[in-house]
Amino acid sequence: MFLSNLSFHKKGQCVHRSPAMALASINELPENILLEVFTHVPARQLLLSCRPVCSLWRDLVDVSTLWKRKSLLKGFITEDWDQPVADWKIFFFLCSLRRNLLRNPCAEEGMASWQIISNGGDHWRVESLPGAHGTDFPDSRVKKYFVTSYDLCLKSQLVDLKAEGYWEELLDTFRPDIVVKDWFAARADCGCTYRIGVHLTSADYITLASFEPPPVTIEQWNDARWTEVSHTFSDYPPGVRHILFQHGGQDTQFWAGWYGPRVTNSSIIISHNMTRTLAPSTAQPEATQG
Repeated sequence: MFLSNLSFHKKGQCVHRSPAMALASINELPENILLEVFTHVPARQLLLSCRPVCSLWRDLVDVSTLWKRKSLLKGFITEDWDQPVADWKIFFFLCSLRRNLLRNPCAEEGMASWQIISNGGDHWRVESLPGAHGTDFPDSRVKKYFVTSYDLCLKSQLVDLKAEGYWEELLDTFRPDIVVKDWFAARADCGCTYRIGVHLTSADYITLASFEPPPVTIEQWNDARWTEVSHTFSDYPPGVRHILFQHGGQDTQFWAGWYGPRVTNSSIIISHNMTRTLAPSTAQPEATQG
């Protein structure tokens, strides 16, 4: 590794050791060469190890060109990218962290990772698509779904944002958009009621923002079409540390078995988009996160 051949001196001078050469200052390299080298250094190492070394390195690590290059190298953007980016450093980290924060969203691991809140009727069950009196899911990669019964069935997941790599300044200062999605469907031969509730909470679980629309009731003898529910949390209050996701429902015929709403492919994704307009920041990951 490049950094293993560097010595960091107390006065902020960084020098490069080579077996075949006397000590020479790496800062004598042109800035564009240093930028190219930094493009290949892991992002957290850049901020936590390189940035504090000297004022030159600090200024280079903070320049937006570096983070735009790293975004291009990682495939987060293309050469013809023309969308405005308020802070390329924050953009890079949000893209690096971007993933579905819900575990086992498509029932591939049974009920694993889900907390059962209500298990009425004949309880929750996992079935394979398309299921009896059902339809195929729009995405062929999704193979299974969770299904409810004749009394209320609800399940939830609690996402710890700091444990997922999102540090406090990133959440409180930039407040990136939080995009929540879910899919539900009824059996064609039975009516049902579907429910969803999503809450952004503080470290001590006080609700700061919520998405909790009225329950959706589907009549009997429907087309069994899969329906997507989507909500974006933007410019929410500071202090969000957890996201509580809950969904479920029950059938309307009160039939024994599993005739209630089917749910699958749920997701919570922290977007690289930020509704708030801010000046460029020196925000960086906490040292405890590696």
